[in-house]
Amino acid sequence: MAAVEEIKKAALEVLLHNLHGPYQGLPRTAGWGYPEPYTRDWMIAALGILVSGNQELMAALQRLLITLASHQTRLGHIPSLAHDPSDGGASDTTPLFLMALALFRTVTAEPDFLAEAAEKALIWLQYQSPDDTVLVAQQPTSDWRDEQWVYGYGLYVNTLVYACLRLYGQEERAQALQALVNRAGLRQVRAGHRVHEGLSLAEKPYYALWVYKGHISQRFDLLGNSLAILFGLASHSRAEGIIAWVEGACESLRPRGDLVGDLPPCLIPYILPEDEDWLPRYSQYNRPGEYHNGGIWPFIVGFYIAALVAAGQKPLARQKLIALSELLQAARFNEWLRAQDGQPHGEDWQTWTAAMYLYAAACVEEGKAPFFSAWTAGLAPQIG
Repeated sequence: MAAVEEIKKAALEVLLHNLHGPYQGLPRTAGWGYPEPYTRDWMIAALGILVSGNQELMAALQRLLITLASHQTRLGHIPSLAHDPSDGGASDTTPLFLMALALFRTVTAEPDFLAEAAEKALIWLQYQSPDDTVLVAQQPTSDWRDEQWVYGYGLYVNTLVYACLRLYGQEERAQALQALVNRAGLRQVRAGHRVHEGLSLAEKPYYALWVYKGHISQRFDLLGNSLAILFGLASHSRAEGIIAWVEGACESLRPRGDLVGDLPPCLIPYILPEDEDWLPRYSQYNRPGEYHNGGIWPFIVGFYIAALVAAGQKPLARQKLIALSELLQAARFNEWLRAQDGQPHGEDWQTWTAAMYLYAAACVEEGKAPFFSAWTAGLAPQIG
């Protein structure tokens, strides 16, 4: 796959270019825009950095982890900007820090690296459960989607929490979380006992975007569902059902002019002005098929490719990797693309776009998902 090798080389160049920014010399999030070191972007990028084996990138990741630990709040929360301890409030930065830290420890054979910070972050996660179950809740726009409201128990953040629990050996809590995520139905009282709501959908193969008490969103979240497959939260049969649904949904979007190309959007179906979950701001910042409302995000496609490999669908994963390579050749590693016409938007030379391409390519080349392949086989992780 000559195109893949070409884009891998370009992705590495993007990451090396982004190593030095104006904030304390920390890496920048995009080549020219986003000069700040955004925590979530770089912690997700850790997957690609670690499989690359590039020592300059590894050293930058180590410095970011140390900086984040030094700026951790007294309660254990990790800020959204690595250089600014006052920029808090994110629901996903702390579990992403924990995940990146655990994987870094494994690759470098430093099992006690930043041990105190990890312990504090794990305790912080426990306090994010409003009813002291293992499921964590979040505020709207507090995860990677700053223009989409996710209420209560969001799928994406809880998949990250599940990964953290496994990575740090909390298997009993991980099993409890897996059971809740896979439970269908809303909160109810049955035979005098309260039954907690779950994120499984009775009539859909995929997981709900979010759920809380009597409320639920049945929109499809590509990132959350891909992580559920990659981390082994979803059974093999459910993973196959999710993938079949994604590909079928994309086939139905194309004839209507709602999707071009071979890559899935981040949200299905798109939120329309007549829908009850439409917000006035969406008309300017989050139109259908754009941004978080169904835009095509290459970093998420990278996770989808990893999920395809984890589910054993290697030919389809290779097909998607080639399509992603062709897209990035034209899009200059942009943040996202409009679903209806494939036009690139957001900043180009984006760190997590480049890094997740490297991770996706490694998955296809190795025929397994680095760091997580044992999980889909039902084995305990060899990470900590």
